Amino acid sequence: MEPRKLPGIGIIIFFLILLCLAGCALRHVFPPDYRPPVPEKKLDRMGYTIQVGAFAQVENAARLANRLNLDNLDAYYFLYKQGLYKVRFGNFPTRDLAAREAEILKAMGVIGQYYIVRPEEYSITKRPPYDDRLFRDEIVRTARSFIGVPYQWGGVSAEKGFDCSGLAMAIYRLNGLNLPRTSGQQYEAGKPVSREDLIKGDLIFFDTRGKGGISHVGIYAGQGQFIHAPRTGKTVRTNLLSNTYYKERYIGARTYL
Repeated sequence: MEPRKLPGIGIIIFFLILLCLAGCALRHVFPPDYRPPVPEKKLDRMGYTIQVGAFAQVENAARLANRLNLDNLDAYYFLYKQGLYKVRFGNFPTRDLAAREAEILKAMGVIGQYYIVRPEEYSITKRPPYDDRLFRDEIVRTARSFIGVPYQWGGVSAEKGFDCSGLAMAIYRLNGLNLPRTSGQQYEAGKPVSREDLIKGDLIFFDTRGKGGISHVGIYAGQGQFIHAPRTGKTVRTNLLSNTYYKERYIGARTYL
């Protein structure tokens, strides 16, 4: 048997040239610091939610929300219209499951008449394709509707910053995005955004306890302002991000769109 012939030196050089040309072409298409894109983080949209109550006293709405939160139902109260508060809770994949939970709570005497909020009723489903401006405006409009409202949560220690994160959760869920419950979870769920690139509706996070962790969150409202629930017993208000206290404790921002 004759020994296998090795490729000629000319063929080897030809293939080496092709490899070099291919590498040059790729470097031209992709810059040296190119990295494959990382899949974007996106919040799930809300499913079916239970809405109850028509409370003239905010304390009564808060009491019901706190009672439901003890059962881990992620309840929150909100100003439905001037002088009237409602409570929403739960997130169900089907209307039947939501109605079943509502009927159980009604039979127990926890709630009275209820309404099932459908996914298509949220503002997130009504935004124009590839244009988040109207939705972001709605986030801020919802946040402003809480200004002056005393906001606090039961069933969770205030040491975990749940008053402020509960407010952020309520604002996002009222508009159809399933924002997590605590400020730490909210920070992890979003995409980083620099302070210079903040846009209405982004969340901004602070270390208000000086321990190097997330302990406070607010909703950026544009023009250097943010809306937040300062602490238990205080009303929701607007502050400036340039305020020395918050400027020194600022950790970062996240976007969810």
